[in-house]
Amino acid sequence: MFRLLHLNNVPILEQLRIEEALLRASEDNWCLLNTGSPPAIVMGISGKPEKLLDLTRVSQENVPVIKRFSGGGTVYIDTHTVFVTLICNSSTFDIPLQPKPILKWSESFYQPLFKGFSLRENDYVFGDKKFGGNAQYIQKSRWLLHTSFLWDYTPENMRCLLLPEKRPTYRGERSHEDFLCTLRSYYPTKNALLEAFSKHFQNHLSVQTVTLEEAHSILQRPHRTATALINGK
Repeated sequence: MFRLLHLNNVPILEQLRIEEALLRASEDNWCLLNTGSPPAIVMGISGKPEKLLDLTRVSQENVPVIKRFSGGGTVYIDTHTVFVTLICNSSTFDIPLQPKPILKWSESFYQPLFKGFSLRENDYVFGDKKFGGNAQYIQKSRWLLHTSFLWDYTPENMRCLLLPEKRPTYRGERSHEDFLCTLRSYYPTKNALLEAFSKHFQNHLSVQTVTLEEAHSILQRPHRTATALINGK
């Protein structure tokens, strides 16, 4: 059984804190959907701002910079980004508790929604263009996979991000404009994409929809937190 939590216009900092609580303080399986989050930059736990960001532009544009509790790369998110997070007990699916098998399983899981896509390194792509980025967290008996899907994006915003030293081999030296694609031509509205995710979960998982208010007691339980706003905005 999965608990399906729909969020709307929830800032990514709050979403990540909710995810961290559900991962660490709950024993349930969870699916989270969120879109409408205001602009922010999200980095992996080991990310170094001076190597990944144009700090002058970030400061001029007053963009919040957040370190999430998981690893992975750096993303600029905004109201067009659709977030999907799966939090699972290791016993839920017959897959090794390791990053590559979890990502490979996710590729099969999402195939009905994005026919013709593939998993390349840690990304979901059409051909050689990325439309979905993944980050994971694995602990003794649970794993989390959060994905940012680009329904659309604003190319100008990507100027806040430097070309990282560590990047997917298939990307090469390409700029964000040459590296990214969107889902807008596949799902004409964000609501259509969200409805597709919701129906997919209902068809392929045993789900129970819950509200944020119903999850409130779990969020208040003591748990370790690592998600942090790092630029004070």
